[in-house]
Amino acid sequence: MQLKPTHAWHDVFLKSRFFLLWGFVAILFIAAYFLSILLIAAKAFALFAAGITLLDYTLLFLIRKKLYIRRVLNEHLSNGDFNPVQLRLSNLYPIPLQLEIIDELPEQFQKRDFLIHKDVPGQSKTVLQYQLRPTQRGEYDFGDVHVFASTRIGVVCKRFTAMQEQTVKVYPSFIQLKKNALQAIPDLNTNTGNRILYRRGFSTEFDHIKEYNRGDDSRMINWKASARRNQLMVNSFMDEKSQQIYCLIDKGRLMKMPFDDLTLLDYAINAVLMFSYVAIQKNDKVGLLTFNEKVNDHLPASKSKKQFNTFLETLYKQQTQYLESDLDFPLQTANPIPGE
Repeated sequence: MQLKPTHAWHDVFLKSRFFLLWGFVAILFIAAYFLSILLIAAKAFALFAAGITLLDYTLLFLIRKKLYIRRVLNEHLSNGDFNPVQLRLSNLYPIPLQLEIIDELPEQFQKRDFLIHKDVPGQSKTVLQYQLRPTQRGEYDFGDVHVFASTRIGVVCKRFTAMQEQTVKVYPSFIQLKKNALQAIPDLNTNTGNRILYRRGFSTEFDHIKEYNRGDDSRMINWKASARRNQLMVNSFMDEKSQQIYCLIDKGRLMKMPFDDLTLLDYAINAVLMFSYVAIQKNDKVGLLTFNEKVNDHLPASKSKKQFNTFLETLYKQQTQYLESDLDFPLQTANPIPGE
């Protein structure tokens, strides 16, 4: 963190109490023009106002102390979710300060009235936290953090500027993905409160032969094994692994339609991330196609754990285009893929 050098005149700002104080002095002098008896009171109050202003300025500018501030946030923000941002303050002044903090937020938020008021004791450290909810994917540029510090006198204030320019990427909603990640883990421990789901279905991968129970598919009865054991036995099959799955995302003009601050494309991308995460956890191969009138991005199917990060890097910058989507073209492109 680096502070911009402060200037004795450029970084001094007058507060409303200053104008009230000196406005009252001006009123007294105007009244003394008509009532000379008020002239002595006007001069005395002017000296008092000058002393208060000079004392306040001295406490802020002539004490060789600093006030440090640092913004702390994740390198990646989650789209459509509330992301925490911390401001860490260090007040090295021996006196308490009243602070007004302005953080230069990215233009995507269109928030021009961001202001935090905070009173901090002398020689102390404080952590402030606020939340941001981005509704667009892409890169967000944060600017500097400005702190306007004043004493309890409250006549003048001093500006501190921390050079905190940084660029963060807003990815599709990975916070919601983390919340639902446990559902993708097979055979969860029942102690956590989740039931183990036994899926019935037909698959070509043979697992074992078991005794027939009511509800089993009668077509799966193994008659030879039943004759040997003198009771009904059925074939049990396991889920097929390493299937090749492709996710297709339409980027046509209809996907630009907004809903609850997000576009339909954002919801589609969030769904694809959840689906791909679950599929990779199940050892399936997952690929990606994005298209409008033509195929824009093509990620070959893979079951590597790095494939999910590749999905994130590809999807966070996707934008809807005002074009009609050709639904036949991506299917023609995808047809030869299983043979790769």
